[in-house]
Amino acid sequence: MKRTTLPQRAPATHTISYAGYRFPPDVISYAVWLYYRFPLSLRMFEELLAARGIDLTYETVRRWSVKFWLGIARRIRSTALARGDKWHLDEVVVTINGRKHWLWRAVGQHGAALDVLVQSRRDRHAARRLMRKLLKKRGRAPRVLFTDKLRSYAAANRDLGLNVEHRQHKGLNNRDQPTRVREKVMGRLKSARHLQRFAWVHDQVGNLFMHCRYHTDAKQKRALRTLAFEALESVTGAPMRERLAA
Repeated sequence: MKRTTLPQRAPATHTISYAGYRFPPDVISYAVWLYYRFPLSLRMFEELLAARGIDLTYETVRRWSVKFWLGIARRIRSTALARGDKWHLDEVVVTINGRKHWLWRAVGQHGAALDVLVQSRRDRHAARRLMRKLLKKRGRAPRVLFTDKLRSYAAANRDLGLNVEHRQHKGLNNRDQPTRVREKVMGRLKSARHLQRFAWVHDQVGNLFMHCRYHTDAKQKRALRTLAFEALESVTGAPMRERLAA
């Protein structure tokens, strides 16, 4: 079997500061990594941390997630590798406080999340806004675009003057989207802004560990997981594996 390895990432800059907090950096980074990585409630995280001798409240974990992980997610993204030239776009309805919103999401050909955008509409204007955001962030148009049969995608491409291969099929754009699973388990998103931030950070953290999800033997999976943790420690500036091994 051909061994898969993760190419080296560029070193992250602007070290995260944990000054002024009672708990050490490895505890903070470990607690918030749990929050964005696994589909559990905050109270469950409180119990998991207590089992490791870390006595704090679930509200502390929530505040840490707000304070630190938007910046950390940006550092993850700044060191991300190229995601290929095929984009899979999809949209899913999310109800927040009784109002319907649409979570638009773009995934690369290898399963890495490219971007996410929460909008109140599901039309050509919303599709165009997503495409503009992707083009700005990625710097170039894709070679192939996979979507469902929503006509708004084709209209947005025409509005932007894009000349790309566009494949439309009900199932072609369906990718592994753990964000959806997490939303159903949590069931507590209070605003579109909250959903936008959570989904974006969740995807960036998930990108680091996406290679560990695919079909590999145990030895290779452990090696890939070690590389993922090394990348995470690089952007957080905290030796988190020592906490995980405790």
